[in-house]
Amino acid sequence: MLHRLPVAHRAGSRAAPRTAASVEAGGAALIEVLGYQLACASVLTTAVFARAVGEPLDLRPVEYTILALLRENPELTPARLARRLAVTAPNITAWLTRLEQRGLLKRSTSPSDRRVQVLGLTAAGRRAAREGTQRLIDAEAVALASLSRGEFMLLKELLRKVAAVAGLDTAAAAGLPGRG
Repeated sequence: MLHRLPVAHRAGSRAAPRTAASVEAGGAALIEVLGYQLACASVLTTAVFARAVGEPLDLRPVEYTILALLRENPELTPARLARRLAVTAPNITAWLTRLEQRGLLKRSTSPSDRRVQVLGLTAAGRRAAREGTQRLIDAEAVALASLSRGEFMLLKELLRKVAAVAGLDTAAAAGLPGRG
């Protein structure tokens, strides 16, 4: 039985989709593995993050993401935030505690349900989220300057679709209407 593998090709390419049989017959297998391509791209984005946000703002990627999500989605509960990040409650609690100790995040009781805790950013947390986002946008534009504007937009849209397959709606998580 032949299984189709994803093919990375330019729009308009007439290349036939690669199959498991063609890879076994000596085709370049690793170039066909999406996870490998994402891992290679992650090397770049991780370095960009470290230079632009991690070192200057002393934030880990997940900490920046929490701040950015809370900036765009005020008063999330820890449970909803954990679901948006696809992490467990103990993990989110540890990260929230660290951000709270740094004065970037505050927890309060929901006015509508005193049993529910809601999260918010302090003024310092809002500044860190805003500055981190602008630094990342600028640094990514420089790092990916070899892509045209259209290619860059297409890359982001395709990555949103990949995340949606995993059940992660990145547009909704960022406080935007869904993109289908």
